[in-house]
Amino acid sequence: MDLLNIEDSLLILIDVQEKLVAAIKDTLIAEKASKLANSAKLLNIPVIVSEQYPKGLGNTVDLVKLNLPACTKYVEKTSFSLLREEGVKEILDSVNRKQIILCGIETHICVYQTAIDLLNAGYEVTVAKDVCASRNNEEFELGISAMKSAGATISCVEMILFEWLKSAKHPHFKEIQAFIK
Repeated sequence: MDLLNIEDSLLILIDVQEKLVAAIKDTLIAEKASKLANSAKLLNIPVIVSEQYPKGLGNTVDLVKLNLPACTKYVEKTSFSLLREEGVKEILDSVNRKQIILCGIETHICVYQTAIDLLNAGYEVTVAKDVCASRNNEEFELGISAMKSAGATISCVEMILFEWLKSAKHPHFKEIQAFIK
């Protein structure tokens, strides 16, 4: 596996929705997700956002939504794995990126199942652990462990951002550095 790079990366945010965010204990998940979204926007990295049954669980939280690139692809889903929704494979093919940065709610269900399907489809999957959450910590840890065992790289926002930047000489270094201060 290579370090992440801007040209090959795609960010997938799974179900960072109003009712799900309210149900978890990690109050910083939306803030961390917005940092990834804003960085993706600055670096022209494509983004896919899924929303599990938004009629019942609400939409993506505003803090994240307001920081997403204009070209973000939204997918309403009922399947636990994003890849099992109609049209998603076509979106993945159209952006032609092999490195998937994956995060969201709930770690042990929707993030996990999406990671497994992505790995089985031949993608390199990096899970932003600090932007993942479950209502129960034991289930969260099991989800992270299972994704790691399946071949996903477990990372965090800072590691991902600095892999994308590669150097303090990157033109967006100061802007992105400000997100993590």
